[in-house]
Amino acid sequence: MNNTEIKRMPVVFSGHGSPMIAIEHNDITEGMASVGRKVLEEYGRPKAILAISAHWFSRGTFIQSQEEPRQIYDMYGFPEELYQVKYPVSGSKELTSEVENILGEDVSIDDSWGIDHGTWTVLVHMFPDARIPVVQLSVNSKLNAEQSYEMGRKLKSLRDKGYLILGSGNVVHNLRMTDWDNPGGTPMTVSFNDRITEAVEAGDFKTVVDYSSIEYASYAVPTPDHFLPLLYCLGAGEGDEVETFNKVCNLGSMAMTGYFFK
Repeated sequence: MNNTEIKRMPVVFSGHGSPMIAIEHNDITEGMASVGRKVLEEYGRPKAILAISAHWFSRGTFIQSQEEPRQIYDMYGFPEELYQVKYPVSGSKELTSEVENILGEDVSIDDSWGIDHGTWTVLVHMFPDARIPVVQLSVNSKLNAEQSYEMGRKLKSLRDKGYLILGSGNVVHNLRMTDWDNPGGTPMTVSFNDRITEAVEAGDFKTVVDYSSIEYASYAVPTPDHFLPLLYCLGAGEGDEVETFNKVCNLGSMAMTGYFFK
């Protein structure tokens, strides 16, 4: 496939929830797998993936440049089986350079991090062969919601060059209220997730950017780290049709909802 035949890549936002999702096989993991199949069948294999994970939450915007980024097991107290999951991807110097060219002085190289579980627990289902290079971009804690959206808009042009943009976080993520015995979501979780999904599907991104004004926002988004990747994706997917997948709430205070911008 030459450059004139490259199809504009989609943008994907996926909930990741408990790291145990990496070794589970259920409707949620099948939803992730179906997204990967859709990308490969309808768009072709991406040149690389720009992953924006909630778990690289930094004071500033950073991009990786390693040829072989290390896989990070940034979670504690889980079964040994989870720490045996391997997702050995290569990096992409070309993608790193593209991001540097777009963001200029607003981005810096930082190879102290790696591919964290916000990224690999999703990709192990979407693209299990680990053949697509992955570069992580940090979520800048110093940016507000509107600025995060604008950051995504700046990155939008990557899609025309064959790069898939993947955001990983959660529409609702309240660890303090997690209920491991609740297979569904609390009324507050369901309400907030429904309202955000309704707005995303309608292209009403202003409502999503102004999420703090939505009922139960302080419960659903007690800290912004897991929500901001969605705003990056909204910016990169501005004007696109949206398909929702994995519209599931679990652990009481978690939403696994994902969006496919095409």
